[in-house]
Order: sequence, then structure tokens, then C-alpha cells
Amino acid sequence: MKAMAVRPLLLFFFFAQVRLSFSGELSSMESIPDLQESMYMVVDGYPCVRLLNLSGKIGCSNPGREKVVASIRRFRNANDLTQLTAVLVSLDELQDLLHRSIHICFRISNDVSFHKNIVGVLVESGAEIRDKLKGFSPTQKFPQAEFAPYPSINYEWNSMGSGIMLKAYDFPVFLLSESSTSMLQEVADKNEKVMNGYTTSVAEFDLVMQTTKAGTHDSESCLKEQTCLPLGGYSVWSSLPPINMSLSYQSKPIILLVASMDSASFFRDKSLGADSPISGLLSLLAAVDALSRVDGWNDLNKQLVFLVLTGEAWGYLGSRRFLHELDMQSDGVSGLNSSLIEMVSSAVNDALDALKRAQDSLKSENIEVLSSNSSNPGIPPSSLMAFLKKNSLTSGIVLEDFDTAFTNKFYHSHLDDMANINSSAVVAAASLIARSLYILASDNNDMHSSVLGAINVNTSLVEELMGCLLSCKPGLSCEMVKNYIAPANVCPSHYVGVVIGEPSFKPYLGYVDDVSRFVWNFLADRTSTPKENASSSCSKDCTNEDEVCIRAEINGKGVCVISTTRYVPAYSTRLMFESGIWNVLPPNSSDSMGSVDPVWTESNWNTIGLRVYTIQNGAYDHFILIGGITVTILAYFMIALARSLITKALKRD
Repeated sequence: MKAMAVRPLLLFFFFAQVRLSFSGELSSMESIPDLQESMYMVVDGYPCVRLLNLSGKIGCSNPGREKVVASIRRFRNANDLTQLTAVLVSLDELQDLLHRSIHICFRISNDVSFHKNIVGVLVESGAEIRDKLKGFSPTQKFPQAEFAPYPSINYEWNSMGSGIMLKAYDFPVFLLSESSTSMLQEVADKNEKVMNGYTTSVAEFDLVMQTTKAGTHDSESCLKEQTCLPLGGYSVWSSLPPINMSLSYQSKPIILLVASMDSASFFRDKSLGADSPISGLLSLLAAVDALSRVDGWNDLNKQLVFLVLTGEAWGYLGSRRFLHELDMQSDGVSGLNSSLIEMVSSAVNDALDALKRAQDSLKSENIEVLSSNSSNPGIPPSSLMAFLKKNSLTSGIVLEDFDTAFTNKFYHSHLDDMANINSSAVVAAASLIARSLYILASDNNDMHSSVLGAINVNTSLVEELMGCLLSCKPGLSCEMVKNYIAPANVCPSHYVGVVIGEPSFKPYLGYVDDVSRFVWNFLADRTSTPKENASSSCSKDCTNEDEVCIRAEINGKGVCVISTTRYVPAYSTRLMFESGIWNVLPPNSSDSMGSVDPVWTESNWNTIGLRVYTIQNGAYDHFILIGGITVTILAYFMIALARSLITKALKRD
């Protein structure tokens, strides 16, 4: 009798809880993943991650070793935070929020509470947000001023620069995708409507950096403990025509054309850099394509060399390493001689004259070549700075679309995307470069206009390259890229990445990023001798010293062509890889750039994730607990009373 009195009560409470939790869901729940999917909403986003240098750290991370969980609220409605909160901010509010989190005014108690209770930041994205911005550049007003070859390091090349990218934040920050933005806006609005409700929607941030866990807070200590890796990758250089490697001495003067293929952003994997620097890369590739269709290169007086650098956004890693390898005469720059690179003052005058002649030959009112304003302190931030720091007598020209300050309002930000450039400007720049290079290489002042008129840039090639390198559709899955490599990703990102394994001039291709591999194959193909001279098919290497294997990733059916195209590792000259460990070298008195080299590294991590789910608030949990205890006590007394009554009734019977 006692058991029959208790069991129906327990079963009632059990089934009531099931119906409250899964009403309407029972028929669709077939597995644990189904249950997890119904409970947790994974959010698409781009994280700000932890980077380190010799002085300390920048970027973002969870403050400790655990995931961060906090209620979601809009930043504009979060001035009086009393609990741990993940704030949803518009991009135009982000700079104010981050500055406020660093420069706390301790005289205002609300600011202290505000800082302590913000434990995560969610940044909205969308076309309407971009349209209302005057500009957004998270880097300095003079990017990498420490490498400037002149003393005026307070000059403002980048008027929009806020410097927030170079600060450290002990909370996670994610840039939301457009679809996730609308979803999180609804979540935040719902939370604010039911401020005192029994449930709230929270964001769970998994942005635990291994440098935080290991307590290594600068590059030297984290490299020693192997909780980080150095920033870097692989630069590419190629020559037109191919250099005859069998000759012991190269006599032709070298004309060097340099572009960069890496950019930076507050958000690691959203670094497109369309205007700066990828428009320059596109111009270089299109110019090489146009010049590859011109005959008679072996008869010209000078050697063209194309250099595409990576790591330039982080201490000019690519250009500095390239110059270091030239000094060492290593295998990666075999065939190049730094003494043959034209570095005399007359070279600049010749280049300016060639640009003017190329401009005249194009007969376009949209192209005008002008010298920079004399009020400028010197050249703008560019790879030429590294060359000048190495040798102050170096002569070079930086081609830009601005004079005294950047016209790019989104320099080093995720908003510097394809909408920030136009193909006609890239075509015009490529045309000017291609014809100028031919004039300089031929050294022929009596060149007929019809010769230059035959050098034309392929407009459709430029548009295709833009779609491949600056958008997700088609992105790196475009036919041009897939014709050369098997890309690991669809959406391009021009963040430099980290150096994995030991640097090599013939690297394992799995350690080389998609863009570097594509550029290598493209240049090797376009600068090669005619296809009829190509040797047998290949899957990796070719037998001839002057040959390289292009398209090797495509089903192992590459082709050997005669081309001088090489990879050059790009990483700090202050680093050495020994016995599987990176070591920081002491500064060299003869290397002025090394003494100011930050030695950038990126923290390791296990996973990065962001998801949203609903939880009951603590007060409601306490209410349920007290209610449960009360019901249990009442049930006990009711059972005892029922037992007493039944016992009395049985005795009377």
C-alpha cells in the first residue's frame, strides 16, 4: 500500500518535466546530436586572436582556461551592467568600447563595473553598417613607423588609424557573419524584453589561447615553451625570361618589381586587403601575363624579376628575409645577385621617364603619373622601406593612388574588400606597369609606338582574379585557381599565418598557404619558355635544374617547364629553427631593422568556437529547489497522514 501511494506522485513530476522541456520536439529527436542541435546554436564568426611580440601581447583571448558564458545585451543599452555580459556592438561602436575597456576612469564607479562585467564582444556586420561609416582602420596612423628610413615617424599617413589592433584584450571578440548578426540581434532584443524572466540567452566563447594557459606572455617565452608559432609564410619570386642556371655569372642588370600578398585585420581570418595590398598583387600578375605574350625577351638588355612578398604587414618579414637570403646567397635566391639590382640615382629617372612614355602610349585621360608632394617626409609605408634600411643608396619608386595620405579609409581592416576597388583601375595600373617594364628592359629610346601598343592587359583575367582572391563566390574554388592547385579553403584570407615545421626553399606544400601556391604556379607558368620545350609530366620535381613542376597538385599530373620561380621563406631574421624549436637570436649591431623587430608570434589553441543557448537564471533555479523541498516535505506529511488514516480504518474493520 505504501509503494502504490508514492510511485504515482514521482511519475507525475517526471513526465511533467519532460513535457515542459521537449514539447513539440519528441517526434524529431532521434539521436544525441539532434538533441544538441536543438539546444545549442553554433554561430558563424571571425575571432580576434592572441598575438605576441618581444614586448608583450596584443589581440584577444579568454581571460583564463575555461569557456566564457554570459548573457547577451546590446552595447548601447549596457551602461549599467550588474552581471557578466557579452555585448553586441555595431562596428561604429567597437572603437569606443575597446578604448573604454582599456582607459578606465576609476573616479566613476559605473566604468569600473562596466569593465569587470564585459566578458565578451560580438561585432555586427552588414552592408548598411559599412555604408554609414566614414572609415575604419584598426592599425596606427603611421603603420610600422619603427621601420621608416626617416625621422618623421609622427606623420599621419593613415588618418583613420585607431591603433586598437595593437592592444591586448582579456576577453573574446568575434566578428559575426551577416546571417549571425540578424540572429544575435533578435536574441539581444528578446533578452532585454524579459530582463527579469526565468530564462536568458547566453553566448559561450571558446577562445582559450595556450599562451594564457601556460603563462607565456611574450614571444621569447612562448617559443621556448612551444605554446606559439612565429608569423610567416612563403614569398615567391620569378624571372622573365628564365635565368640560365648553368652560367656561373649573370651579367644583365635586374629590374625588380615588388608586390605584397598579405594583409592584416583585427579579425584573423577576415583579412582581404583588397585595396592594400592585393590591388598591387593583381596588377603585378596581370602585367606578367601581358608581358608573357611578348617575344624576344632573351635579346633584351635587362632581366625582369617579379617578387611577391608575404609577412609585410608584420614587420616586413618577407622583404627583410629576402634581403637576408640574398646576403647569404642561399639556394632560394640562386641566380640572383644583389649587385645587379639597379640602385643608382639614374635608375629612378629612367623609371620615371618610362612611366611617362607608357602613359603617353596608353592615350587615356584616366591615367596620370605625378611625383609625390614635396611636403611628404619620404616614401609611404611599403616594402621599399626595408630595402632602404638595408642600403640607404637604394633607388626605387612606390606606385600609389594617393599623395600625402592614404585614400583607403579601411586600411588593414576586414572592410577592405572587393567593394573597395574597381577592376578598371587595376587594369590601368597593370597596363602602365607592363609597358614601363618593357621600356626599361629593352633600353631602347627609339622604340616604335606599335611595339608598346601590342602589350595589352587582359581585362577578363583581372576580373577573374578579383573573384578568386577577394570573395567567397567563387573564391579559391574558381577555375583559374583549381587549374593550378587543390585549395584547402574556398574563402580567401590574406593573413600571413604561421610558419609550420622547418623553413625550406623546397617546402612541403601542405605547409604553404593557398595563395602562395597559386602565385607560384601562375608565375612559373607565365614566365616559362614556350610549352613545346616542356619536358615530361611530373608529380613533384623535375630532373633538369632549370625546370619546375607546375600543376603538380592536380591529380599528380604536373608538367615540367623551364622557369626560374622559387619559394623563399618569410619569417623574422631574429629567429632560428634548431632541433625542432624556434630560438630568438640577440640583435645584430649591423642589422638596424633587427633591433626594432617585434618578432611576432601567434598563440596556439585547441579549438575556437562560439555558440548560443538558453539557460534558466539562478533565482529561478533557487525557486525550483525551494519548491521541490517544500513539495517533498508536504508529500512526506501527506503520506504519513494517509498511512495513519488507513491504519485506523483497517483497525476499525
